[in-house]
Amino acid sequence: MEADSRKKLDRLCVAMIDYDRRDPMRIQHLIKVHAFAAIIGRSEGLDEKTQRILEAAAYVHDIGIHKAEILCGRSDGRLQEQYGPGEAEPLLEQLGFEKDEIDRICYLIGHHHTYTEIDGMDYQILVEADFLVNLYEDKASAIGIQNAYKKIFRTECGKKIFREMYLDARDQEYQKWMQSKGQK
Repeated sequence: MEADSRKKLDRLCVAMIDYDRRDPMRIQHLIKVHAFAAIIGRSEGLDEKTQRILEAAAYVHDIGIHKAEILCGRSDGRLQEQYGPGEAEPLLEQLGFEKDEIDRICYLIGHHHTYTEIDGMDYQILVEADFLVNLYEDKASAIGIQNAYKKIFRTECGKKIFREMYLDARDQEYQKWMQSKGQK
């Protein structure tokens, strides 16, 4: 990635840390989602622009939480999608992102809890990265973990990270399920 792109993403990260100041849980979340998104995106061979959009979206994907909590007293996924793009757009403009990049980033923010009709590798990877973090942070059940793997994960890198983090290869039920899918 070009140095200018990396600097822009670094400025966005710092701006999001400031935005979420005194909220270490959310700051930790955005850093972890970004890290997984960046790794998966590079492993899947995204072009530079798509990688930049993905990484920016990973930093700002939950930016709607504060506004949702203030206006609605809660911050479920649908409210994050509703309020996030309006919060992100001026920040992205201020940091010099291009209009088409801002449009796509805002689209991703506005859909990152919508798991049907995923259009694009940036969208798929953002959802996978958010799941990798949320399953741990939310202490998902074994059934929830297996369902997430079956229903959400499509990229080879995302599936590998998922298996390493959550699925015990020694578990006989897991082994039978993987064999039925033709996987190891």
